Amino acid sequence: ALLSALLSPQLEIKYTCTGYKDYENAIKYYSEAVDLNPSNAIYYSNRSLAYLRTECYGYALADATKALEIDKNYIKGYYRRATSNMALGKFKAALKDYETVVRVRPNDKDAKMKYQECNKIVKQKAFERAIASDEIKKSVVDSLDIENMTIEDDYVGPKLEDGTITLTFMKEMMDWFKDQKKLHRKCAYQILVQVKDVLSKLPSLVEITLKETEKITICGDTHGQYYDLLNIFKLNGLPSETNPYLFNGDFVDRGSFSLEVILTLFGFKLLYPENFHLLRGNHETDNMNQMYGFEGEVKAKYTAQMFQLFSEVFQWLPLAQCMNNKVLVMHGGLFSEDGVTLDDLRKIERNRQPPDSGPMCDLLWSDPQPQNGRSISKRGVSCQFGPDVTERFLEQNKLDFIVRSHEVKAEGYEVTHSGKCITVFSAPNYCDQMGNKGAYIHLRGSDLKPEFHQFTAVPHPNVKPMAYANTLMQLGMM
Repeated sequence: ALLSALLSPQLEIKYTCTGYKDYENAIKYYSEAVDLNPSNAIYYSNRSLAYLRTECYGYALADATKALEIDKNYIKGYYRRATSNMALGKFKAALKDYETVVRVRPNDKDAKMKYQECNKIVKQKAFERAIASDEIKKSVVDSLDIENMTIEDDYVGPKLEDGTITLTFMKEMMDWFKDQKKLHRKCAYQILVQVKDVLSKLPSLVEITLKETEKITICGDTHGQYYDLLNIFKLNGLPSETNPYLFNGDFVDRGSFSLEVILTLFGFKLLYPENFHLLRGNHETDNMNQMYGFEGEVKAKYTAQMFQLFSEVFQWLPLAQCMNNKVLVMHGGLFSEDGVTLDDLRKIERNRQPPDSGPMCDLLWSDPQPQNGRSISKRGVSCQFGPDVTERFLEQNKLDFIVRSHEVKAEGYEVTHSGKCITVFSAPNYCDQMGNKGAYIHLRGSDLKPEFHQFTAVPHPNVKPMAYANTLMQLGMM
């Protein structure tokens, strides 16, 4: 019945997606509609929006483009193609389509606002390129005078003891954040400067050995969901020298408590540098932070200067971690080409924004697929890799399996590629709308057999996800 309804060109995706939040089924039914009538631009455009909602930006871009090939006058096609390009950081291409929308609909306030915002970003990027030089960029750290930053008498929150992180400080800070209070900027800068120093001394591929009696907890994306992070610690225990953790990237963006999440994680990294591990995700990057909220959140709660320091710190996050020479963990996945070795990962110069292709890009962005081979990424970046790709990589590098994150999963985790590719995602009810469980994994040195632990979302203060995101990412129903 739903498919029959979808075949009506007048029906919008707001029925299947906005009302029921069932974007995967919307994609399924619109795909069936496309198969039955491949010359209808509306089906492609509406499926494009469903892909946008599920972060399949590459597919969204392809569908919007197809809609315009069918009907070059279909204005929603331009709007959705612009949104897709914005999500991919292709600002010039987005601006061109927003110009078309505004020209056709000059009284559309939403389109006009998005055009102006996109135009501002394009000009900002052009200015940054114009003033860039070959000289080594000066670090924010060099311009800070932390010692002379004054902590006001009326500040009663947590403070570092002689500039040092302690367990007492961490507990006080977590409670302070839980009450929606802001850490003093001096303490935040102290954490950032110290963690940058610690991270910069790590290799791009971190290698650890778990003893037979030891276990480690691997967590996936947390995306600014601070109260769910606290719940992980409640369920699984606080980090310690005997309770090590690995957080697998995408700590920030989307959720509106990203600062609280990242300062907590950085604090534990300083407290237990050998037992608390952090890997970079695709959202620990400037383009993502600009669009999905973290830059806006830092500027709202602190300053633009502090965001620049966060950017510097993120560039030093390691890219992958290998345990007992048998398990490889990364945020995204495997590579666009065969032949990549662990030694290649060790050699990656990571202190930069990620390139558009190559191993560093793939580690942050790629996804598994059920069929053999490789295909174009649904995200529009990197690739999708099949079970045969996983098998060859593991065999060449003498590994047993990989653990990655990067994708929301209904159960919080997923085991694919005959058990050799495991996804873990630790942000339950992602963006307050997906209804998914969160999960974390225990790996024990004795057998390295993954044990999955699921949990559900907990209540949080009434601050909506994406509260600090760029207005261009507030998707309208146009």
